[in-house]
Amino acid sequence: MTKRALITGITGQDGSYLAEYLLGLGYQVWGLVRGQANPRKLRVSKLATELSFVNGDLLDQASLVAAVDLVQPDEVYNLGAISFVPMSWQQAELTSDVNGMGALRVLEAIRMVCGLDKSRPTTGGGIRFYQASSSEMFGKAAETPQNERTILHPRSPYGVAKAYGHYITRNYRESYGMFGVSGILFNHESPRRGMEFVTRKISSAVARIKLGVQDELRLGNLDAVRDWGFAGDYVRAMHLMLQQDEPVDYVIGTGRMHTVREAAEIAFASVGLDWRDHVVIDPSLVRPAEVEVLCADATRARTELGWKPVVTFEELMRMMVESDLNQTSRELDLGEALTAAVW
Repeated sequence: MTKRALITGITGQDGSYLAEYLLGLGYQVWGLVRGQANPRKLRVSKLATELSFVNGDLLDQASLVAAVDLVQPDEVYNLGAISFVPMSWQQAELTSDVNGMGALRVLEAIRMVCGLDKSRPTTGGGIRFYQASSSEMFGKAAETPQNERTILHPRSPYGVAKAYGHYITRNYRESYGMFGVSGILFNHESPRRGMEFVTRKISSAVARIKLGVQDELRLGNLDAVRDWGFAGDYVRAMHLMLQQDEPVDYVIGTGRMHTVREAAEIAFASVGLDWRDHVVIDPSLVRPAEVEVLCADATRARTELGWKPVVTFEELMRMMVESDLNQTSRELDLGEALTAAVW
């Protein structure tokens, strides 16, 4: 029988890779969207013809209950979120409502549709739930690298909201017997990453500088360290977590740390440029409370899930630069064609 999956955040980076992956496994995939589905909002427009859509909003409990009841999914992946950490200081309340309470609302929708009762905590339920937790929950980490037992110390409204979503998933698992798991994913990037994220900001700027469209790239803290991987690798881990016999939370990451400076150096070098000739430090881009060292200990995922990353950091940055070179070239060609048509 064909499995059915419901994905919140279907229009985002992770949502698009996960949808592609599940479709390849033969799933029927539904995406939760607000209002009428717009294929142009999808990271990969070709997915529009293969997906089904259902209306729903992480801020609206009734709409989530209706969506889960309509789709009757085997698996629900809650990837919807305000995902840009710096924005969470500007919109702290909204970030908390979407990233934290949004997870609670999805869990409540599953509980209500499955008829789960706290007085019968072993009833379980047929719907398996994945919560997109984040390494930002570790924040001012008590140890490096971080694993499933590391104490959480978030340093942003985003991290705090994700910690709530993480703990409420565990609470519903323990209280209702729900198969609910959290993937504590470290930074994962791709050519589909939003322009506001530093890796995509770098790759896009490198492409534009190489093609003569701009001259400089403004960055904040070059010494900020992250464990960066490829989003396409990480969605495989999400799926694997929901195929296990027992619900368990897992840390997912490469276990290798890189600085923003390294990312810039690799990206510029891939097109034969020296990053030092183009990068300008902008103090206004430094976070109010910086997360300094985040590095994953994904031993449990390797041993129990059989998961490991395939794409290296160097390959990832070159992949992103190549994609942005192609995209920028197409945009420039289109602009020239339109100009010629006008004249």
